[in-house]
Amino acid sequence: MPRLFTQPAALPGTLRFSVLGPLAVHRDDRALPLGPLKQRVVLATLLGSANSPVSVDALTDAVWPEEPPRTARKNLQVYVSALRALLAEDHQDRPRLTHTHGGYVLGVAEDELDLLRFRSLVRAAEGQPPGPAALLLRQALDLWKGSPLGDDLRQSPRLAEETERLELRRLTAYESWAELELEVGGAPAVVEGLRDLVELHPLRERLRSVWMRALSGSGRQAEALAVYDDYRQLLARELGLEPSAAMAARYRAILAGDDRPGVADAVGRPGAPAASRRAAATEALPSDLVDFTGHGEELRYLTDLLEGDGDGGVVLLSGPAGAGKTTLAVRAAHLLGDRFTDGRICVSLRDADGRARPLTAVLAEVGERTGRAGLSGPEAWREWLAAHRVLVVLDDVPEERAVRPLLPSGGLGRVLLTARGQLGGLAPVRRISVPPLGTAEAVQLLAGLVGRSRVRADREAALRIVRACGGSPLAVRVSGMRLAVLRHVPLREFADRLADPGGTLDELTSGDVSVRHRLARGWEALPEECGRDAGRLAAGTGDGPFGLSEAAEALGCDERHAVRVVEGLIDAGMVTSPGGEVTAHAAQYELPHLIRLYALGAGHGTPVRVPG
Repeated sequence: MPRLFTQPAALPGTLRFSVLGPLAVHRDDRALPLGPLKQRVVLATLLGSANSPVSVDALTDAVWPEEPPRTARKNLQVYVSALRALLAEDHQDRPRLTHTHGGYVLGVAEDELDLLRFRSLVRAAEGQPPGPAALLLRQALDLWKGSPLGDDLRQSPRLAEETERLELRRLTAYESWAELELEVGGAPAVVEGLRDLVELHPLRERLRSVWMRALSGSGRQAEALAVYDDYRQLLARELGLEPSAAMAARYRAILAGDDRPGVADAVGRPGAPAASRRAAATEALPSDLVDFTGHGEELRYLTDLLEGDGDGGVVLLSGPAGAGKTTLAVRAAHLLGDRFTDGRICVSLRDADGRARPLTAVLAEVGERTGRAGLSGPEAWREWLAAHRVLVVLDDVPEERAVRPLLPSGGLGRVLLTARGQLGGLAPVRRISVPPLGTAEAVQLLAGLVGRSRVRADREAALRIVRACGGSPLAVRVSGMRLAVLRHVPLREFADRLADPGGTLDELTSGDVSVRHRLARGWEALPEECGRDAGRLAAGTGDGPFGLSEAAEALGCDERHAVRVVEGLIDAGMVTSPGGEVTAHAAQYELPHLIRLYALGAGHGTPVRVPG
């Protein structure tokens, strides 16, 4: 049996932070005054990413969602200073609230913040037998004291989104607890609390299913059947859909008076014993990187979307070649193993040469990996996907038509796409842009590969290396792998090599891993005019963000045409719109550093000819 979590005895003066209810900070039993609304927004935003950097841009967006004043940065410094003073008198060996290259970090121990404790308890329940797991989840749920952060902080759209994600985590944990409680015969303890939740989330199938099971297990079969009928009518009226095969099987079992655990559920469907589901699950994922670094905020948002129901059915990770999309997708899939009890698979939509694979070949692979060899077509695949709690990673999607027939239209399955472009023709899809690594994260990744002592000995050279990599995790990783072999080469010498734009991509090669080759695959897939336009932008704009007028001048056209060209390149994954660079006057755009070098000809070994 696992060790159940107990609250450690607190030292006098120890702080306790609460976000699973109204925002509060207590020193011993005394509630601290948290100041005006904007200062509380800053605190809540920092606590939502406790122990991780929160950029000034993110804090500004949370506090002033419309148009920040010119004094925004100074005002933020005032709020941070006030919070430092408020939190100063405890037993920390270092300041609670610090500033790093990546932003502000609020350091909080697990036993000091209810959200961290909640997550820890939920993780501890994973893989445990039903009884102990149910006890751990009950402890986690008992930490909640109401609506997260309280109502006033939801005036900030950023915090409103955060509270929605927290509520979804709570709901998911409640459903898991209820299912486990039912497995150990606790139907009466479960049944009454579900009615209000179903009223709040009428289209959430997992919640309906567990309510049906609880009612049936309490001897209230007629009410359980009524829950299904109400759900079926609601689905038809609101969405034009039928309940999933698993729900229909549950209904038939209750109707036949045979709703014992495991009877109504085929192996791998919700409600089947957890051990059976895990045993039957399909697992076909690349290995998770042990040194996964950075993209913490994107990872949290991604896992929240995939864990939830509703519009999280299809999620797209987009970004330039080498941005770390596949690595992020695989990390999320490994973290969510307990959520997707029917399995997790990853299938590439391109072959080894970068060409788009035919739909028939992709269908054959997903069918084989899920035990459905010989799928009759996309419709049969979508039916299976809707009825199974499975996560499918479709990697390196070349265009919308290559993936559209494979996407679910509802049900239990989730699909995670990765693509260089935005795939603007797909809907509904939740999109997450994968940004470059921050400087501190990139140095951390490099140090893990070449040795921390080597980086400490010449930190300036390490900074030059990661900056030359443009924040690309692939480029930093290739640099680290190469330097790990070339132990005799000083970091300073390698940094000097990367400083030459004409040789940068030649240096970013280690064994059979080549940044230039990866960029070439993306470039060759572009329409000819996109490559030409990217070359013109690279030649006519400087390194860093540029505006529409600069783009028009580089392209030799008016701004009306230039905006269409630039947006087309954004769709193709060749141009980004960096966060925090939108002003009151114009949007800002950027060619990622390595793409710029490739477009200028460094990737080809000869300059790209740019029509004048």
